[in-house]
Amino acid sequence: MTETLACVSGAFAVSGAAVWWSGRRELIQRWLSWLVIVPLVGGAFWLGPPGAFALAAGVGLVAVLEYGHLLGLRALDRALMGGALVAFPLVAWLAPEHLIRVLFGALLVAGLITLLERDPDRGMNRAYGVVFGLAWLAPLTGLVVLGDLAPPLCAAVAVADVAAWCGGKLLRGPALSPHSPAKRWGGVAGGAAGGIAILVAFGAATPATVLAVAVGAPLGDLLESMLKRSRGVKDAGSWLPGFGGLLDRIDSLLITLAVAVVLS
Repeated sequence: MTETLACVSGAFAVSGAAVWWSGRRELIQRWLSWLVIVPLVGGAFWLGPPGAFALAAGVGLVAVLEYGHLLGLRALDRALMGGALVAFPLVAWLAPEHLIRVLFGALLVAGLITLLERDPDRGMNRAYGVVFGLAWLAPLTGLVVLGDLAPPLCAAVAVADVAAWCGGKLLRGPALSPHSPAKRWGGVAGGAAGGIAILVAFGAATPATVLAVAVGAPLGDLLESMLKRSRGVKDAGSWLPGFGGLLDRIDSLLITLAVAVVLS
């Protein structure tokens, strides 16, 4: 633990100096946000399974608020999603043998709730929005399910995002996808290299975690970009300095966790 704290403190000191030297307002805001995020996430994992549950549930609730606002979902839809995203990690912690039943049960209820409300005009769109949202955000349960693998995966994705930005600027290359024309294959290479390096440093590099970070992180970023482009917005929120909203910060992590859970 002492060595980890020393490494994190050193990384913050070096990155902070580089960011302040750059003079870029957005990078400074992101660094200051990380200064708050890292102790919160690290403290949650330090508490063990209860902390991982609290982290997954808290992030899930904030993500539901942003997602519901993005799609214009009703209060009932948001309440259903919020309850499910608290229930998923709670069951994963206390009764993991029932997790699959709870997951499928929540998706079934979400798909059928609009029938009970008799909302013929928006029923299908609402059902799609809630089911997709639950499927997209459910991998947060991986923060509990993956146990000791969850912290290094979170760290790897965080570094991969920074490395992808640097790689995209330095290496460039062809555009990655029309869903996000600014992203380049050079960024994918840089992000994979940075993320895998962190996994190796934590002793958590396995075929499953390497694939999860190298492939899952950029796919998660593209998935949210596609969603935002369909809604005509740049960011999912505006309250998190340097990032926009929480969904803009965890988009890469969601698919990474999903891949890691499936392959682990």
